[in-house]
Amino acid sequence: MRDQTLILKRILTVTLLLWLGAGMLSRAQTAKAEQELPDPPAPTVDTTEALNYVGGDAAMPPFSDSVIDPDSGFRRALFRHGVSLRMITQLQYAQNMLDAPVPADEQAYIGQRPFEGAMVQPILTADLRQLHLRQSQLYIGGVWNWVSWNPAGPKALQLWDLYLYKGFGENRVEVKAGYISNGLDFVGFFVGGSTAAGAQGVYAILPYEVGMSYFPLTTPSLNVRIRGPKNTYFTTAAQRSLDPMGGPTEVERNHTGFRFIPKGDKLLSINEGGYLRASSADEREVWFRAGYMHNSTAYFNAATGGMTPGNMCVYALMDAQLTQTNREHANRGWYLGGSAETASEKMNPYARYFEGRLYKEAPFRSRPGDTASVVFSRTNNSKYFTDALVAQGKTVSHAATTLTGSYSLHVSRGNYLSLGLSYVDGPTISPSAPDALKVMVSWNLFM
Repeated sequence: MRDQTLILKRILTVTLLLWLGAGMLSRAQTAKAEQELPDPPAPTVDTTEALNYVGGDAAMPPFSDSVIDPDSGFRRALFRHGVSLRMITQLQYAQNMLDAPVPADEQAYIGQRPFEGAMVQPILTADLRQLHLRQSQLYIGGVWNWVSWNPAGPKALQLWDLYLYKGFGENRVEVKAGYISNGLDFVGFFVGGSTAAGAQGVYAILPYEVGMSYFPLTTPSLNVRIRGPKNTYFTTAAQRSLDPMGGPTEVERNHTGFRFIPKGDKLLSINEGGYLRASSADEREVWFRAGYMHNSTAYFNAATGGMTPGNMCVYALMDAQLTQTNREHANRGWYLGGSAETASEKMNPYARYFEGRLYKEAPFRSRPGDTASVVFSRTNNSKYFTDALVAQGKTVSHAATTLTGSYSLHVSRGNYLSLGLSYVDGPTISPSAPDALKVMVSWNLFM
């Protein structure tokens, strides 16, 4: 434990020194270089868009798609100092329409009682021009997250992200170091690749079971992304694991988000490789990614009844653009995607996940910012966990099958309303519950 703590601290310290050293070196060489080289090009950051979230598997809407105009006096005043400030808010609602709500102490899944959620997320970004650094960011985010049922959150008022980002060689290599919520950097969960689409169906939680950090939680992490030839990439992370008991326990032990390594939380390694060809006037988008996670933290082992390290997750996902309805806006059209994920059945209640999805960006000519999707999924529950529950006299479901239709409506600039309807066979592991038909509503506002 002590050795892993020292390793993580040394990695982050060395990375910070490399950032600062790069800035000082570039400054020291300026006088000599200006006699030998032509004038440097204008900074790559010429609008606030370059201060948006970068270096991940998902994208936030551009600043041009915000309630506050990117050319407003407020935005321009901050940008003159290489700084941007944005605020994201979200409201959620979900409820099963087939049965009456159960008592609060009997709730076992989202929507079994009326579920409400609210979130406020301020984000400050600086391009570090004062340190003479290019292709760099200081990214700071906090979060207030409230939910009516804590296992679905958890409730939190804490740090969300605090890291340094640096790109090298025209962003062929990208490095992040600090406190990172890796749910946006790996796997690629979001239908259409954007965080704006809220009601998008059920997605797998297997990587989160294995310890990967996810919203609204954060952990120390060092991430490296390498963009290879012919649209290939490889990305890796050395992350401190989340608490093996889950999000609510993580918040109880680390309620500010700043605690570096709580006792018992060890190293999670994440490795992902893939092929990503962006859509263009001549080509349709194709994105394949596959990864492996390994956690050295001790988890409860349902086969032995003890605590053992070695939890793991393997995943593979692919999305392909089938049609292209507008060459000037090449991303518009139909997409088909699929996912397959597996985790250690001895250490995780949810053991396997399979998903098929069909979605369309700009489903109507008059609605270019909307996204419609249909998602089918099946989750297989761990035989070790269900057998143990049966031995205790409890009822169980061995699998969950869902069919979800959703529509994300771009109401106005920075304003998204997502509506979803999901039929679920086996909505909870235990106790076994009747099928559910859940209505889901999510409102997102980007300022």
